[in-house]
Amino acid sequence: VKDLEISAQLREVMGAGEVRLYEPLSKHTTLRVGGPARFWVEPETRGGLANVLEFCAVSRLPVLFIGRGSNLLVRDGGIAGVVIHLNRGDFVELKVDGTELHVGAGIRLKQVAAAARNAGIGGLEWMEGIPGNVGGSLRMNAGAMGAETFEQVVSVQVVSSRGEFETLRPSEMQIQYRNAPTLRDRYAVSAVFRGEAASLEAIDLRLAESSHKRKTTQPIAASAGCIFKNPPECPAGKLVEELGLKNRRVGGGRVSEIHGNFIVNDGGARAEEILRLIAEIQLIAKEKRGIELQTEVQIVGVDDE
Repeated sequence: VKDLEISAQLREVMGAGEVRLYEPLSKHTTLRVGGPARFWVEPETRGGLANVLEFCAVSRLPVLFIGRGSNLLVRDGGIAGVVIHLNRGDFVELKVDGTELHVGAGIRLKQVAAAARNAGIGGLEWMEGIPGNVGGSLRMNAGAMGAETFEQVVSVQVVSSRGEFETLRPSEMQIQYRNAPTLRDRYAVSAVFRGEAASLEAIDLRLAESSHKRKTTQPIAASAGCIFKNPPECPAGKLVEELGLKNRRVGGGRVSEIHGNFIVNDGGARAEEILRLIAEIQLIAKEKRGIELQTEVQIVGVDDE
């Protein structure tokens, strides 16, 4: 009853959008595992989002933002708070201005790459191959083909956990390899990217390169993308391969035969199986090579009781 009441209150403060109870997160992560979100919230407007955040702060409800769920491992017990998904209204706007693109956090990186191409803007082709959205790529400082998100960011509009908006330049933010700590307690709602004028031929060539690289080096099966950060010693995928761990399996989770840094869900895997597989790989890397592998995938939620 309490959850029904809270979901009604969330709907009321948010206005336009959607609120669902006990939404299975396996539907919203590319790895296809994870228990339910206690409250799943999709606001349509910035104002609605601000109201939801303020309500959660006052009610002491924990908040997690999920984008396309492509770098995420949700434990089997799910998430006992409010999960916010920006995929409509204000958060999926995209406009081009010269060599700049103004994009909402809910826009997929693929769409940014396509819009840049159509406007003759180069330098964003690497985004074509990343299955996430703008919000997630900012939080992670995602990258591919030797490029990373923040190299092309002019500014980011963020909202605080109390629902207050501000615009930050990268120089005012803490940004690291595959991590933007500033976006831990502030959430990206939109960003401005800058590329450079380029010919369609040059852009299409780089798009084709990105697409070819992805298709030939990454599995098409359900995965969360790279599981481990690359240690200084050697790429994580190469290390896993050298340790003979490709195709190693725990339950429905298996190390991809195509790329050692991908764990795929062969169907019906549980988060707990994937986590056991990750721990086994870390242990073997430490024992055999003295290398501490750190996870790049974000691990959230609670274990199943």
